Amino acid sequence: MTTAPTQTPGQTLGQTPAQTPPVLSTVSFAFVEDWLAALRAYCPPQQLAGFLEQTGLAVARGQPRARVTHDQIVRLYQLVAVGTGDEMMGLWSRPMRSGALKHLCASVLGASSLGAALYRFTTFWNLLLDDHRLTLEQEGEVLRLSILPRGAAVPQRFGHMLLLKLAHGIASWLAGRELPLREVGFVFARPGFAEDYPILFPAPIRFAQPCSSISFDRSIGPRPVAASEAGMQEFLVRAPRDWIFTSYREHALPLRLRELLLLSDRMQFHLEDAARALNLTPRTLMRRLKGEGTSFQDIKDGLRRDIAIRDLTQGGKSLEGVSQDIGFASVANFHRAFKRWTGTTPGAYRRDRR
Repeated sequence: MTTAPTQTPGQTLGQTPAQTPPVLSTVSFAFVEDWLAALRAYCPPQQLAGFLEQTGLAVARGQPRARVTHDQIVRLYQLVAVGTGDEMMGLWSRPMRSGALKHLCASVLGASSLGAALYRFTTFWNLLLDDHRLTLEQEGEVLRLSILPRGAAVPQRFGHMLLLKLAHGIASWLAGRELPLREVGFVFARPGFAEDYPILFPAPIRFAQPCSSISFDRSIGPRPVAASEAGMQEFLVRAPRDWIFTSYREHALPLRLRELLLLSDRMQFHLEDAARALNLTPRTLMRRLKGEGTSFQDIKDGLRRDIAIRDLTQGGKSLEGVSQDIGFASVANFHRAFKRWTGTTPGAYRRDRR
């Protein structure tokens, strides 16, 4: 789901979201590299090189700390899905031919409830997948959709993530709002870029689980489908934007903190202020963030990095203006921090993406 418009740093009263682009969380290039590994085995080298060039990702290759924007991910998906004729881009043993997503949406749209729609989601994929099968089970207060291997199938990390995110995105579209999640589990071990997953899933995320799964509150099951056929067309045209990214309405602790920082005077907003806003003690907040593999300073730096990336790629601000807006005393300090965050300088980043 896409990020809801908020007042962004540098945006004055009276400016519209169209005048100031929203500050969307970027993801690491390592996260996308997981996807590219599958594409290399699926696309001819020249075709893949063309996709990367058109999305601006070619310049990020070989830069371990490079960041990737939502727009780049959406554009790459659209190019690859059309260019290969596979809407799941070689991530599974059988291609998902063009039009598969449309038929899936039409099928779930006719369901009598969200629970019935999720069941139709599983049966749809079970007709197509050879190497895995999907199940939908109710366990106490939890409604869980799981991906189970057939035989000795090796999980593809990006494929498992994308299929679970599709389940969440379609269910949220049918409900008319982003649905909260109880938990998301992945069968594979925790990767080095695990901090990227909360950007996609507004829930606690566990790794090295018995299977990959996504869990809803069972109370969503009887709810009626609120989507319309007209809305389906818009959902499909925007794909995958409306089902990959969370809107932050229901979100994990790091994203809640990010939003608090975004709406505050970031330079004067400290750990104690965040803890008070969340009704936690500073020690409890630190412990919970550590449990999610992050810290207050990491979140603060991540927001400053993403504001800088937005302004360098979409705005006309000078480097001095960008550095001042995110709280640096000098362009030199901003230069050093940006290179630490992304592996390249602000000037080079702006030049390479124009």
